[in-house]
Amino acid sequence: MKIALIGGHGKVALLATPELVNRGHQVTSFYRNPDHTGDVNATGATAVVLDIESATQEDLAEAFAGHDAVVWSAGAGGGSADRTYAVDRDAAVRSMRAAEQAGVKRYIMVSFATADEKYLVNQDDSFYPYMAAKIAADAHLRGTGLDWTVLGPGRLTLEESTGAIEVLDEPGENTDTSRGNVALSIVEALENDGSIGRTINFRDGSTSIHDVMAGTA
Repeated sequence: MKIALIGGHGKVALLATPELVNRGHQVTSFYRNPDHTGDVNATGATAVVLDIESATQEDLAEAFAGHDAVVWSAGAGGGSADRTYAVDRDAAVRSMRAAEQAGVKRYIMVSFATADEKYLVNQDDSFYPYMAAKIAADAHLRGTGLDWTVLGPGRLTLEESTGAIEVLDEPGENTDTSRGNVALSIVEALENDGSIGRTINFRDGSTSIHDVMAGTA
């Protein structure tokens, strides 16, 4: 596949890209800061500087043209509420519309396990803008005609990937999820059509990521 990966310098993306390349896929990695070009090139991807916050739908559609899938692994990374909404909600939705415009059917969204209205914190909580933005973006994706998958890892850690996860029906106290397992989940979701049309919330566990994404677990 030819994969357009948004947020290519993020920790998860830097782990997912070499695995995708090793499996024979071509990755175009989009990232904002030109200083990160060396790191992105080192993953084996085609590195493209693109500021998703300011990119128009037309810009994104042109960037996605000729690809088979879009992976959203970007985020504002905290800071102002305005920028969080601009990136995690508005830019994400533009990327979905751009994928549709460019004829790219497959779309993987990296979200988080409690991106659901029933877990939404109060508006005076500093985490509210991020939760609200991601919930809105995920909801928009589910309403598109894209072949979508929403991946909802728990609390991210820097532990090594185990290749095994546990699906979370209701997140509990321990939702630790290695970024390596999130990266593998992206890869396996792309390679298994059994993940299409599913929101998969998970943490580190004992079930093969392949089986979970294939829908055979």
